[in-house]
Amino acid sequence: MPVVINFVRTQWRAFTNTHPLLRGCITYGVLWPTSSLIQQTMEGKNLRTYDYMRALRFGIFGSLYVAPSLYGWVKLTSAMWPQMSLRIGLVKAAIEQLSYGPFACASFFAGMSLLEGKTMQEAVQEVEKKFFPTFKVGICIWPILQTINFSMVPERNRLVFTSICSLMWTTFLAFMKMMDMQEDEALKTNTEVTPHKNAEIIRGKPYLPM
Repeated sequence: MPVVINFVRTQWRAFTNTHPLLRGCITYGVLWPTSSLIQQTMEGKNLRTYDYMRALRFGIFGSLYVAPSLYGWVKLTSAMWPQMSLRIGLVKAAIEQLSYGPFACASFFAGMSLLEGKTMQEAVQEVEKKFFPTFKVGICIWPILQTINFSMVPERNRLVFTSICSLMWTTFLAFMKMMDMQEDEALKTNTEVTPHKNAEIIRGKPYLPM
C-alpha cells in the first residue's frame, strides 16, 4: 500500500509541475466551494441545509475564471520582474493592488451575480454597492501576503500559496455576497407581509403581527 501511495504522489507531483495552470484550476475548484461551505457553516447551516448550488457556483467561478486569470497575472509579473527580493516583492504587491486587485474584486461580484441568473444591470449595481467596502479590506491584507509570495516563494508554487491564502479571503467574499442575499430575502419577506396587512385593514380587522 505505501508503494502505491508513493507512486500516486510521484505521478501527481510530476503532472502538476508540468501543468501548473491545471493544478491551479483544481486547487481553486476545491478551495472556493470550501470557502462557501465554511461561510455557510458560520451561518449555522449543516450538511442537510447547505446551499450546494451556491458552493457549486463558487467552484465554477474559482476554477474556470479566477485561477486562469491569476495564473496569467503571475506569469506576467514574473516575466517583468524575474528577480526575487524584498524590494521587487513590494513593487509587485503595490502594482497588483492598483491593477489586478480592483479587477478581481469587481469581477467577483459581477461574475457571481451573473451565475445566479441576475441581469447585467443587477450585476453592475452589486459591484457598485459592494466593491469599495470589500476593496478597502483587501488592500490592508493582500499587500503583505503578496510581498511574501513574490519575494520568498518560488514561481512554480506561487499560485498554490496564493490559493491557500485566499481560502479565508474567499470566505470573507462569501460573507459579503451573502449580506446582499439576506437583504433580498428581508425585502421579499416585507413585500409578502404588506399585502396581508392591507387585506386585514380592508376587512376592518386590526393587523396583529405574529
